[in-house]
Amino acid sequence: MNIQQGITRVLHYFQRPVRKSSSIARERLQIIIAHERREQDRPDYLALLQKELLDVIAKYVAVDREDIKIDLERKEGCSILELNITLPDV
Repeated sequence: MNIQQGITRVLHYFQRPVRKSSSIARERLQIIIAHERREQDRPDYLALLQKELLDVIAKYVAVDREDIKIDLERKEGCSILELNITLPDV
């Protein structure tokens, strides 16, 4: 074995194996699909919480349902429930 062949063997040892971009894309897509399925399997307590909050507010204060604004925002693994109520003048 000459020096050039030895250097070539050493360089090939440190190279990463060549992977097709289609196999990489398929792996990434599988990860995304698994993540989405996991998110869908979780029960959504916020819809029930929203209804119960509206029922409690209506029990103590006479407000129109139109005067209640509810916004649900999901980002970075958490959910934010924002509740704005226009109370009647007493």
